Amino acid sequence: MKNIQDEKLLQTALQKYELDKIVDLEKKPPFSLQYYDANEVILHEGTELESLLFLVDGKVKVTSSVATGKSLLLRFVQPFSIIGDIELIRNVSVQSQIKAVEKSLLIGLPRDYIKKYEQDNPKLLHLLLDHVAYKLQTCTTASRVNLLASVENRFASYLLSTLAADADHPFGLELKTTNLQEIAGLLGTTYRHLNRVVHSLIQREIITKDRHFIQIQDWSLLEKLSNDIRYE
Repeated sequence: MKNIQDEKLLQTALQKYELDKIVDLEKKPPFSLQYYDANEVILHEGTELESLLFLVDGKVKVTSSVATGKSLLLRFVQPFSIIGDIELIRNVSVQSQIKAVEKSLLIGLPRDYIKKYEQDNPKLLHLLLDHVAYKLQTCTTASRVNLLASVENRFASYLLSTLAADADHPFGLELKTTNLQEIAGLLGTTYRHLNRVVHSLIQREIITKDRHFIQIQDWSLLEKLSNDIRYE
């Protein structure tokens, strides 16, 4: 993580997502700009929350550990999103691991500052309520997918949640397959089973795969397989 000292960039982000209308800027809140590289952990599960985080650029992945010691995918998060709202409201430790999927920029506001100056701010409370409700909705969807959908459905949903159809998008059209073992764990299946699913999709010309990458060939069929479900 890198702290970026760029007041103009900070003010631009605050105005873009109207945080300047929610938090009292006259009190000079100690905002920080935090930059994370792809695959860098933003928050570790079980640690104490230091700052409420606002994702303003990039994409992050939210996972939760399970009894087997593996992680289970909950959702992908894109701007504008709040990280740490549940922990702030419930006064608990970090409930999930938050990891940058691509280069990401977040605004941080210290928890202690919020508790002292913004805890009764109705605009902030309304914003937090909205995001907590959305998380409940997405977690319910993820739980239903992980329990009821086939591995093929889950993998299709994962690909569509991860990749972009626009070749100019930073994610592009390809997925590195070096972490296929990790993806299997996130989807609640075995590497062997997921590998069978991958080969089935290749045979049906929905995707192609070489040693290091998966590339989508038929977006419409993949969309059909996903049943309109997203980890988002």
